[in-house]
Amino acid sequence: MKPFTLERTQILPITLETAWKFFSNPANLVKITPPEMDFRITSPQQNSIYSGQIITYTVRPLLRVAVNWTTEITHVEHPGFFVDEQRFGPYRFWHHQHRFREVEGGVEIYDLVHYLLSHDQMARFVNRLFVAPRLKRIFDFRSAALTKLFF
Repeated sequence: MKPFTLERTQILPITLETAWKFFSNPANLVKITPPEMDFRITSPQQNSIYSGQIITYTVRPLLRVAVNWTTEITHVEHPGFFVDEQRFGPYRFWHHQHRFREVEGGVEIYDLVHYLLSHDQMARFVNRLFVAPRLKRIFDFRSAALTKLFF
C-alpha cells in the first residue's frame, strides 16, 4: 500500500539557528502539541537531537487513551534537516522529515510526513474519517502555537 502523506509549510520571522535550536530540542514538543493529547516525554531529557537518538513518550491521540510511542532520530543535518521515524507506536509506519531554510522574512519550516495505518483493508476509510482530520488539527494547533511563540 502507498503511504499517506501530510505536508505543511510555515514561515516564521526567526533566524535559521533559532529555528534549529527550537525544533531540535525534544522538550519543545510539549509547547506545540495540543494540551488534550497529554503529551509526555518518558525518556531522559536531552537538549538537542542526534542521529540514533531514541525518544519515548506517551500521548493520547484519540478518546483520551494513552499510547506509548518510540521514535528514532535517523538523520540530522544541522541546521537544515532532521528525520524522526516511529519504531513502536500507533502507526505501522511513520517517517517525518523536518526541513528549515532561510527565506525572505525569516525561515521556512517544512514538514513532510509519510505514514501507514495498521489495517490495510480499512486504511483509506479510517484515514479519511479519523486519522487525516486529526493530524490536520494537530498541525493546525502547532502552526498557531508557533505563531504565538515567534510573532
